[in-house]
Amino acid sequence: MCGVIGIVSNSPINQMLYDGLLLLQHRGQDAAGIVSGDGAMFHMHKGSGMVRDVFRTRDMRALAGRMGIAHCRYPTAGSAFDSAEAQPFYVNSPFGVVLGHNGNLTNGEQLKTEMIENDLRHINTNSDSEILLNVFAHELELAAHGHRVDAETVFAAVTQVHRRCRGAYAVVAMIAGFGMVAFRDPFGIRPLVIGRNSEAGSTEYVVASESVAVDALGYQLWRDVLPGEAIVVEADATFHARQCAASPRLAPCLFEYVYLARPDSVLDGVPVYEARLNMGRALADRIRRYHPDLPVDVVIPVPDTSRPSALELARSLDVNYREGFVRNRYIGRTFIMPGQAVRKRSVRQKLSAIGIEFRGKNVLIVDDSIVRGTTSHEIVQMAREAGANKVYFASAAPPVRYPNVYGIDMPTRTELLATDRDEREIAREIGADLVIYQDLQALIDSIRMCNPALDEFETSCFDGRYVTGDVTADYLDQVENSRDRRRGESYADSEESEDTAPV
Repeated sequence: MCGVIGIVSNSPINQMLYDGLLLLQHRGQDAAGIVSGDGAMFHMHKGSGMVRDVFRTRDMRALAGRMGIAHCRYPTAGSAFDSAEAQPFYVNSPFGVVLGHNGNLTNGEQLKTEMIENDLRHINTNSDSEILLNVFAHELELAAHGHRVDAETVFAAVTQVHRRCRGAYAVVAMIAGFGMVAFRDPFGIRPLVIGRNSEAGSTEYVVASESVAVDALGYQLWRDVLPGEAIVVEADATFHARQCAASPRLAPCLFEYVYLARPDSVLDGVPVYEARLNMGRALADRIRRYHPDLPVDVVIPVPDTSRPSALELARSLDVNYREGFVRNRYIGRTFIMPGQAVRKRSVRQKLSAIGIEFRGKNVLIVDDSIVRGTTSHEIVQMAREAGANKVYFASAAPPVRYPNVYGIDMPTRTELLATDRDEREIAREIGADLVIYQDLQALIDSIRMCNPALDEFETSCFDGRYVTGDVTADYLDQVENSRDRRRGESYADSEESEDTAPV
């Protein structure tokens, strides 16, 4: 996942874009970038690290203009440590275009070959976002026919992007001297919302990954960008919108509501906090149905995303809710995590247990999900070391059994704890007395209670059904082989620096 934001305003946008990135920081901590538009000129600054570390006062002063886009990166495809892959990306042909992308293309390698061999465009990194930028720029050039760009040109180009690209993409872009463009893949897998603010007869617009950025910047949340839709906001704030996909259908990623999005966001008409409360209620129903005599003294969440679910689960079961773990918010970045031992140490650095909440008690720990299981195992061990009598572990999400290929860097099938294991085996692996998973249909119902108009979700990491219809076993094998190669490179790079890397 990544965070994207774009603004067309009546005043300078550099501070607003910076503040917007801070609000979307949870969506990506690997790199950040801002590009502002000042007439036909772009001003760019980007780099590796957290937003607060990338930008200095001198950088912000150079980002002049009343239009701009920004991006915070969570690495999915490409190298996790290559600063050249910080976004937004830029091309100067045909009109000067910058682009930020949240998601992942499933046909990126095919498109890269087409770009190089047929469209004669240069791809400089391993990022599928640069591929997407070049596809858009190429189609924009063809649609313009040598003329200046306008809204019709953009819509024609996005139509071709939808025909050529597969996978998930929520995009903000800017065309020099023209305006801002935003579009979403035909399934609406990754979120994108629009806000606006009308004052003194003029309107300003913001497009962002989550509504929290819209609200906090003083804009009114207007609506979501529809799947397959393209939004154009010219430099004078003239607004255009058009459906550019042949057969769009909304199937948002289920994991956004479980974990990725902030609880104070609203995505596709669903308040995330309310959805997570519903998840906790559904999880309580499952415990009552299958474990009616479970002797629970206290419910404790794993901070932070599981708190609403744990709170409602405790209320529904009429059991005490307590904060038993404290998160260290000031831990340094874990630069290199080459093996299980380092991952375990990282968990202990980030969380500590409050002994009084565990000592002599039967504890039900609630987390948003269980993926690799390393974190869950360490949390269970911490609870036992703090004196817990019994440790039960509940997941607000169903078992994660399949990799996500739409912008979440989940492990390979062999690394996923739930692959080829039942709940009893999983409990043994993480050291818990019992593991309780949410039911997939119950999870879907928890979200649809907030917006009954949602008929479909992207649920591939739970059931192996990939909505784009182009994900094959061979493709998953290629993704896993690519991850293995990158992991091997990281191991090799870490051999010399592991002892001295800051943590």
